[in-house]
Amino acid sequence: AATEPDSNRRAYAVWVSEIMLQQTQVATVIDYYNRWMQKWPTLQALSQASLEEVNELWAGLGYYSRGKRLQEAARKVVSELAGQMPRTAEDLQKLLPGVGRYTAGAIASISYGQATGVVDGNVIRVLCRLRCIGADSSSPAVIDWLWDMANTLVDRSRPGDFNQALMELGATVCVPKAPLCGECPVKQHCQARHRMEKELTVASQKLFGKPAPVPDVEDCGVGGCPLCPPATEPWDSSLGVTNFPRKAAKKQPRVARTATCVLERRGCHGAPEYLIVQRPSSGLLAGLWEFPSLPLAQGLQEEEQREVLADHLRAWIGQPVAMGSLRLIGEVVHIFSHIHQTYVVYSLPLDADITLDPALSPSRWVTEKEFYASAVSTAMKKV
Repeated sequence: AATEPDSNRRAYAVWVSEIMLQQTQVATVIDYYNRWMQKWPTLQALSQASLEEVNELWAGLGYYSRGKRLQEAARKVVSELAGQMPRTAEDLQKLLPGVGRYTAGAIASISYGQATGVVDGNVIRVLCRLRCIGADSSSPAVIDWLWDMANTLVDRSRPGDFNQALMELGATVCVPKAPLCGECPVKQHCQARHRMEKELTVASQKLFGKPAPVPDVEDCGVGGCPLCPPATEPWDSSLGVTNFPRKAAKKQPRVARTATCVLERRGCHGAPEYLIVQRPSSGLLAGLWEFPSLPLAQGLQEEEQREVLADHLRAWIGQPVAMGSLRLIGEVVHIFSHIHQTYVVYSLPLDADITLDPALSPSRWVTEKEFYASAVSTAMKKV
């Protein structure tokens, strides 16, 4: 970022990278980021793009509302802020849709040198181990405490470098499992490591029949401290420093089943074409294209699945669909962050003279090559 003299371009580049890196690993993001910056190198270029173009480039990256909000915010900067990016974390969060506390802090510190901290998943892990925070790390009270700590610690002269170093420490050394404590540059400050060493000492003393040491007056853990592990969750010696951070039990993903039909016709040049339709502009996979699909109620038998799918397809092609002509291909499982989705896939060959009802959602016939170039989800590519 330091090599880009134009502060607006610098902030835009950092912003795009930070939005893409939400919920997605660096290795996956790199290609998407390079293609994006090549296609839309400035805010002005992105503001003139269509949502369809944005979705096409974003396809496969997941959490598609991120791309949509990036484009909306770029348009706002150009139309309402005279093309000038906000310069502080407070204004970035207040003025740009889709920019939260973390993204605002990252942009402001890396692009503009504002001395403000950042708290992401990596930083949460590092700080919880440094300070032996054993309360639920997703609770509002703990998150507020971590933000206060990050804002206190941040290097005033090099805030962007400090924040990136703290995140990198969590990504490469202070990792969730099997952290590289011996290589850690801040191990002498790590209270989780001190706690581990103390527990080992106590265990060895017990082994030799020595009395347990008197607790240190500075040791936290007695009473109702909002940051300590609950009394019902004692230290697990097998986990060492990975006792921290503690997280609330993860909610099980919702189980869902969807019937999907690949409608196929012979195109004008003899190559097969497939019908894709556009999803609603809000909700899961908003605005993306898919094969005609509908959610299935729990417990439907295959005959009943065929019946509801045939009724659904009739609306698209304007004529009755014989249930017997629907060929069951198989099932495809796709795991979203909160949904365990099973697609029950059918195919249906059609005569070439089928005309689609323009009153329904947007739809179009595409070749296989056009399908892969369209804004379709990873799940539909599996289908």
